[in-house]
Amino acid sequence: MATLGGVHESRSSQNSVEIDSLAQFAVDEHNKKENALLEFVRVVKAQEQVVAGTLHHLTIEAIDAGKKKLYEAKVWIKPWMNFKELQEFKHSGDTPSFTPSDLGVKKDGHGPGWQSVPVHDPVVQDAANHAVKTIQQRSNSLFPLELQEIIHAKAEVIEESTKFDMLLKVKRGGKEEKFKVEVHKNEGTFHLNQMVPDHS
Repeated sequence: MATLGGVHESRSSQNSVEIDSLAQFAVDEHNKKENALLEFVRVVKAQEQVVAGTLHHLTIEAIDAGKKKLYEAKVWIKPWMNFKELQEFKHSGDTPSFTPSDLGVKKDGHGPGWQSVPVHDPVVQDAANHAVKTIQQRSNSLFPLELQEIIHAKAEVIEESTKFDMLLKVKRGGKEEKFKVEVHKNEGTFHLNQMVPDHS
C-alpha cells in the first residue's frame, strides 16, 4: 500500500504508454502556456506521489529549437474526476549547453547579465580546455600546460553566443600559475578573447 504523500518509483512505469502520454500532455500544456515549441523525445525518469489522486514526477527529454534538453514536470491526476493538470514544468539545468533561460536572462533583454555557472558543466570544461590549449600555442613554452582546476566561472548569453569569464589554475613544468580568461562560444566554436596572468 503506498503511503500518502511519499514519492516513489512510478508503478505505471510498467505501463510506459501511460507515462509517455502523461509526458506528452505535460509538454503540450507547457507549449500552450508559454507559447513554446518543445518536441517530446522520451521520459528519462518517472516517479509518483499519492496526494488525493496521483502526482506524477516526470523527467522528460524534449527538443527546444533543435537542442535536446531535460525538463522536470509534475502532472496531477484524479482519475475518478477525470481531472488531469500540469502542476509544474521547468528546465532542469543538467543539460550540457547554456541557453539564455538557464542563465536567467529575461526575454525583454533586462536580465542580470553575468551569472555564476557550475565549474563541472561540460561546456565550461570545454571552454577552459580550449583556453589552456590556446595559451599553450601562444606561449611557445617547451613545457606542456596542464589545466589543474577551474576556480570559478561566470557566463553571459548574448543572442546566439555565450561569453565565459573564468579563473583557471594551470601547471607548467612543476610551477602553478593562474590565468583570468574570457572565452566566447559562438555557434559551437570557442575563441579565447583575452587572458591575463593572475597573481592573487
